[in-house]
Amino acid sequence: MQQTNSGFFLDKTKEKQESALVQRNIRAIVLFLVSLLYGLFVLFIINLVMQGYQILFLLALYVYGFIGGLGFLLVNQFYADVNRSHKILTEVLEKSTEARVVTGPDSDTIYANARFALLVGDQENPSLSSFSMIFENPRDIEKRLDDLRIKAAPAGSAVTEFQTLIKGKPLWLRVTCQYIIGWPGYVHWQFDDITHHYQMEAAIHAEREKLRDFTDNAPVGLFSVDEDGRFLFANDMLLRLLGTDSETLTGKMRLHDFLVSPPENARPCDCFENGGDDQHGELMMKGADNRVFRAAITHSITKSEEGKVISRSIVYDLTAEQKMRQALSESEDRFQRLFEEAPVGICMLDAHMVVRDANQTLAGMLHLPLGSINGKPLISHIAKESHKHVEEWLQRLSRGDTAEPFIEASLKGLHGVVTQLYARKFIGSDNFVMHFIDLTEQKNLEKQFTQSQKMQAVGQLAGGIAHDFNNLLTAMIGFADLLLLRHKPGDHSFADIMQIKQNANRAANLVRQLLAFSRQQTLQPRVLDLTDVLTELSHLLRRLIGANIDLRISHGSELGLIKADQGQMEQVIINLVVNARDAMPQGGMLLIRTENFTNRAGLKLSNEETLPPGEWVAISVEDTGTGIDPEVQPHIFEPFFTTKDVGAGTGLGLATVHGIVHQTGGYIALNSTVGKGTVFTIYLSRHRETAADHNRAEAPEEKAALTDLTGSAKILLVEDEDAVRIFSARALGNKGYQVSDAPSAALALHLLEEKKIVPDVLITDVMMPEMDGTALAKIVREKYPQIKIIFISGYAEDRFKEHLGANVYFLPKPFTLKQLATKVKEVIDGRSDA
Repeated sequence: MQQTNSGFFLDKTKEKQESALVQRNIRAIVLFLVSLLYGLFVLFIINLVMQGYQILFLLALYVYGFIGGLGFLLVNQFYADVNRSHKILTEVLEKSTEARVVTGPDSDTIYANARFALLVGDQENPSLSSFSMIFENPRDIEKRLDDLRIKAAPAGSAVTEFQTLIKGKPLWLRVTCQYIIGWPGYVHWQFDDITHHYQMEAAIHAEREKLRDFTDNAPVGLFSVDEDGRFLFANDMLLRLLGTDSETLTGKMRLHDFLVSPPENARPCDCFENGGDDQHGELMMKGADNRVFRAAITHSITKSEEGKVISRSIVYDLTAEQKMRQALSESEDRFQRLFEEAPVGICMLDAHMVVRDANQTLAGMLHLPLGSINGKPLISHIAKESHKHVEEWLQRLSRGDTAEPFIEASLKGLHGVVTQLYARKFIGSDNFVMHFIDLTEQKNLEKQFTQSQKMQAVGQLAGGIAHDFNNLLTAMIGFADLLLLRHKPGDHSFADIMQIKQNANRAANLVRQLLAFSRQQTLQPRVLDLTDVLTELSHLLRRLIGANIDLRISHGSELGLIKADQGQMEQVIINLVVNARDAMPQGGMLLIRTENFTNRAGLKLSNEETLPPGEWVAISVEDTGTGIDPEVQPHIFEPFFTTKDVGAGTGLGLATVHGIVHQTGGYIALNSTVGKGTVFTIYLSRHRETAADHNRAEAPEEKAALTDLTGSAKILLVEDEDAVRIFSARALGNKGYQVSDAPSAALALHLLEEKKIVPDVLITDVMMPEMDGTALAKIVREKYPQIKIIFISGYAEDRFKEHLGANVYFLPKPFTLKQLATKVKEVIDGRSDA
């Protein structure tokens, strides 16, 4: 036999595995014993012969023959028994399901069964070396086998396991090393394939891990308690819910420790009052971190195989569900609020175009309760003139045909509500959702805007006409004043000239009213006495209201003064009087009352404004007309808001009153009762001023009569209207001024260059061809920074107010000779307000 490379195992041969070896050895032993016995008998017989014992010789010869035959029979029987045992042993080893090997004292392989040869893939000479070769590290395997043999020596046997890959498949082997009793040095090796066992254990382990993972990560908490309520088991989900760990909980803490309200009439293992074997419901639980949450519990009480009470319980945290329910409820509430409080009308229609649900906004548009809308065909709520259009549109939408995204239609009722309809079909359904956008106000605004544009055009026309008239009136009044210089009272022409001037002044008043109508008059706040204003205005007011309305004016005693623009205040009173007149088409009584009003605490007015404490002058306009509807009152001061028919009002009258009053620093209040009348009360701050201050607020013409109007300053006069320029030049020349005049801005600049004059005052018209007065003033101011400039114009001061700076003044047309001379004198002396 050849030894392996490790020097431990010898190669084994096929002959040593045959049973013939055993048989030959046994036969040789038996023959040796029989031969020895025969030799002894031969010596015994020879001894008998030599001594003469023939009879004994014969007897010994007989015994020798008997023993020889008996020995032959025994040898044959022994040989047969050994051969049969060998066959049985061989059959057992070969049929064994395990691979088996027998090695001798020299570690040579004496026997290896077919299963071992199949395992190692060596059919010729299977050996332990062949076994080592099926591994990637045969030397290590041989070392482990040697260690196993040594380990088995004292105990008689030892076991170890090996793992390798055979054709890419894992293989686990259990190797048993067992010394054969009575045969020193002989070892029986058994190789059991335990791959299936390992695979089964791995599968069981995987299933256990899956079960553990499922249990620990289940979306519900799982637990078990004993009859004392102590936790026997809790999965990870429950541990997370309770804010604890398994070591702290299991066997130490009790179920009732985690219940907000533990049951009083129950066992320690019960969750609910009165207990029972099957318990379920909702309760409040608390965690170790004091977190409180609502949970649904299914709690089943049973007995184990040992007869102990235990529970099988499930806990479901309702926090997420509560949040979801809350979110759903909030979403529903949000939708309901959006539906109910939407600024547009909304309704749900079924396939037959019947209203199934509608919001309050739509009910408000129709002026019907919701019960009168739901359950009725939509078309029954549409105005008759819009029936056909709406029906055709809805039919196209229902069929899925191309249709306009929205249409306009009027709703049924007395209020004439015009709406824009949007409809959308629900996906997968024949139902519709429809939106109604109220266009009534927009349509009214469009009409009002059109009317306002007309009024604006009229105002612009009136302003242009007033400008031209002011030029003409300036010339008429001015030349009348020049004539009056030569025709003193008593002259037969004096009366005629005065008639001309008086009528020109009347025309000037008409122009001022025209400018007030077009809101283009120049604002000149000054101290006023409302008694005087009403007295002067009373004649005009009587003509405005007509003969069927009784006008009464009640003046307050010792009425305080106010500071305001007289034209503005007149416009306020006129607007309120006209509004009152329109509220009394059949006639009535109109009362205008003034009084002092002291407010010692804040006074809440009807329009949510608060009148501050102080001294006020109140003027009220009271009528006995139709009154104002409470729903309309919050809107009466809004621009373009009107309750009158189209063309009967612009909606700007009360808005203008409101704006002027507030601009003046005052407040306005409304008190109206439908069917009884309306009272507008205006509160203006009382102006504290001495009588001397009041006297200085006289009309410019009267003030001029008290002033020396002569002078010697150099004046450059620029006016494109010849009559106005000639009159002004003569008037100022007569006062001693050195006047240079020009009909245009260009000629005025040329005049400054040619004559090299240095004027003290520039008087220029504003609206002129080619270059206007403001551009001229800018050029002249750059050359002569200290020059004083007076603008004269028939337009309002607001048109060029941004150009009024230091030493820039304004004189509105028409003006008289004295007004012109006074303004120039005041500017030169520095007493005029810019």
